[in-house]
Amino acid sequence: MDQFRFSAWLGLGLAGLAATAAFPARADEPAGPPSPASVDAAAPSDGGGDFFTRWQARARAAQAAQPHWMTPLVTVTPRLEQEFRYDQINEQLGNGQHLDNYGGGKGLELIPTSTNEVILNLPPFLDRTYSRVQSQIGSGFSDTPILLVKQRLLSAPESSGNYILTAFLGLSAPTAATRFTPHDDAWAVTPTIAAGKGWGDFDIQSTLGIQLPVDYVAQNAQAVLSNTTFQYHFAKYFWPEVEVNETYWTGAARGGKFQTFFTPGVILGRFVLHDNVKANFGVGYQFAATPNTMYNPITPLYDRALLMTARLTF
Repeated sequence: MDQFRFSAWLGLGLAGLAATAAFPARADEPAGPPSPASVDAAAPSDGGGDFFTRWQARARAAQAAQPHWMTPLVTVTPRLEQEFRYDQINEQLGNGQHLDNYGGGKGLELIPTSTNEVILNLPPFLDRTYSRVQSQIGSGFSDTPILLVKQRLLSAPESSGNYILTAFLGLSAPTAATRFTPHDDAWAVTPTIAAGKGWGDFDIQSTLGIQLPVDYVAQNAQAVLSNTTFQYHFAKYFWPEVEVNETYWTGAARGGKFQTFFTPGVILGRFVLHDNVKANFGVGYQFAATPNTMYNPITPLYDRALLMTARLTF
């Protein structure tokens, strides 16, 4: 529990640091890029098409007003990002089984307004096998974190503070095949606070949220989710990182249990393909730091995993 408390307090501390850093930075903040509001004001009016005509200019201005760190492998960045993302996760479970996750519950990320991001995710496809005999146990779709909305509260780019504070609200849909979920029709919402602070080429990004099931509440416990990334940038394209990813359950079968994963990895990017279109690729190795309690139920959810990601930003 001490590790979880450390990560949770670190996330809250970063949120406080970002909030307090905002105010003294305002007085002597140098002139930066035009704000999304000024971009909108300067554009000619053409009726109902204005919103979509100015979309890309508004998105670029919104991104210019925040740090330019790389989105981590697991931690959801507090930054606003516009991209299409595909992840793949290969997990070794604690009971001899192997689980391949195609898609990772990722999808399309858009910046519709000056301080908002909307993420529309696709359902991940799972394939479970028993590694000792190489036999397939089952395959099908998992529950989907179908929608995530970000509201950026505070931010400053590297030249004038290098911090960010953002609130999330996520919605998970019960799209899973029966074999991959204990209960059908179990929707869930996840409010989250996220923050980040950078010092030169080093940054820390952290989130703290709670997953609240809407249905089958007694069987689907609330889960406190904490993720923190320590990231460094060098040689233009290299973004090595170490993440601490934690979950604490407050009820049901896993009530009182927690899991902690460490995830070292590296992301390569941003490779320019055309104008503002860029490609990023990453890989990481995740391993459990908490002891395995084989059954009733298996905790942590898996022993180790290979994570791969590909993103196309625009």
